[in-house]
Amino acid sequence: MRARVKKLLRMYVHYAPPSSGVIVFLFWRELRLPAFACIGFDYICVSVLGMDSQKEALQRIITTLANKNEELHNFMETLSHSLAGVQVNSPQAVSDLEEEFDTLFTVLVEMKESMISTIKQEAAKKTQEIQHQLTQSGSALKSAVELLEFANKALDINDEDEFTKAAKQIKDRVTMAPAFRLTMKPKATDNMNHLMVDFNQERQLLQNLRFLPVPRAPEIEVGDCLVLDNTVSVAWKMPVEDSKIDHYILEYRKTDHEGLPRIKDQRCWEVVDNIKTTEYSLSGLKFDSKFMNFRVRACNKAAAGEYSDPVTLETRAFNFGFDSSSSHLNLKVEDRTVEWDPQGGKGLESKVKGKENKGRSGTPSPKRTSATRSPAIRGGRDRFTGESYTVLGDTSMDCGQHYWEVKALKDCKSYSVGISYRNLGKFDQLGKTNTTWCIHINNWLQASFAAKHNNKAKSLDGTVPDRIGVFCDLDSGQLSFYNAETKQLIHTFKAKFSQPVVPAFMVWCGGLSLSTGMQVPSAVKSFQKTENGLGGSNSSLNSMAQ
Repeated sequence: MRARVKKLLRMYVHYAPPSSGVIVFLFWRELRLPAFACIGFDYICVSVLGMDSQKEALQRIITTLANKNEELHNFMETLSHSLAGVQVNSPQAVSDLEEEFDTLFTVLVEMKESMISTIKQEAAKKTQEIQHQLTQSGSALKSAVELLEFANKALDINDEDEFTKAAKQIKDRVTMAPAFRLTMKPKATDNMNHLMVDFNQERQLLQNLRFLPVPRAPEIEVGDCLVLDNTVSVAWKMPVEDSKIDHYILEYRKTDHEGLPRIKDQRCWEVVDNIKTTEYSLSGLKFDSKFMNFRVRACNKAAAGEYSDPVTLETRAFNFGFDSSSSHLNLKVEDRTVEWDPQGGKGLESKVKGKENKGRSGTPSPKRTSATRSPAIRGGRDRFTGESYTVLGDTSMDCGQHYWEVKALKDCKSYSVGISYRNLGKFDQLGKTNTTWCIHINNWLQASFAAKHNNKAKSLDGTVPDRIGVFCDLDSGQLSFYNAETKQLIHTFKAKFSQPVVPAFMVWCGGLSLSTGMQVPSAVKSFQKTENGLGGSNSSLNSMAQ
């Protein structure tokens, strides 16, 4: 019975996944089994199992605790960052609100002054018009009174001629009298009702004044996000339809940490603003980090909403540089370029050679140097020398698929691009040993374009492309070269690589620029799948590399 219990417990510890949610209570008093240690829902019998199983179980506990500690630490940093943000943003919100109200007060005061001015102008206009009519009426009245008195006096005239003359004069004066030509309708009234205002609607609006409706946080649809050809397409949706959304803001940053974004990440968020749709593609990216974090927020005409829950997408790619410690002294190595320098290392090279030859009983011929050097990191004494104008990549590959591109600088006379084992001899040239594979371009004197391996060459048809794409599939044992622009296959080597390989380059009278951090292009993947499905390629110089 006790042996069966031990066996079952070992099986549980070995097969039960972390946080499996299985709760087991064991009370084996009659068997006198000791209590067991537990983490979460994983129950590990410590004293019943053997030492190896106990160590394995303890390691699982330690891993779970370490992951939880890191998660809690990141969460606490997030809370601390949010707390600091509240302490900063709250006074800012108050300041913004006061500014808005001050602006509103200013508008109201300006509008009040403008409307008062309008009333005063209207009053002045009416006053002027009424006063003018009043003055005219007064003059007309005075003239009419004088005419009336003259007419009354004319009635007392007895002389017929004088009466006729006075009557005619009165008639002429009546015809021209202002009283009969003056309109009796006022040109202005005392009514000012047309200048009254009704603030009921505005008052109601002010009473209903609320904080702006902020859009809800969008939801990134991870299943619809795509990472392909160094382009990341991000898609999201709103939890509820919101017709007032004007645009979206997408933020992203590179990181080497999987999972939720870390507050104290070394890289800053980069912003893409004014996105009108619920998807966006970032193209032409260099994948020099393992992952990228993404978050998005919605904006209406007035305010931006909360960020979506961040998502992390994998952006692994092959990143490497030139190993300047391995380069020939006549090669000038910088960040992503290597150039021929005929003056490089003068005097130093002879000094290095003297030190190397000292104490040796003869130096082997460069042509007969074996390729059995250990893959240790090269130091200054292990630089390529002689006519091996070579530099290696600083990162090795032992499995998987990798891709990078190389562009020859202007007027480069001769160069090679390929791969090599790390133990390539310092006198060895690319393509002339059984541990190097490359294509070689020669533009000096007699032009040539060839694939080289193990001191054998195959001439290649077509023109040399401006950019060469290198695809290395260590799992299937293939090394292919492509026109980087058209993705047309140039040549394929097939080999069984028995050691890790590194990118390798040769330059003479010119230079090369390197592009890394690139995914294997989808066109290359499709072509390789087709070629492998057909069981062939345009490869020659196939090898069994030892």
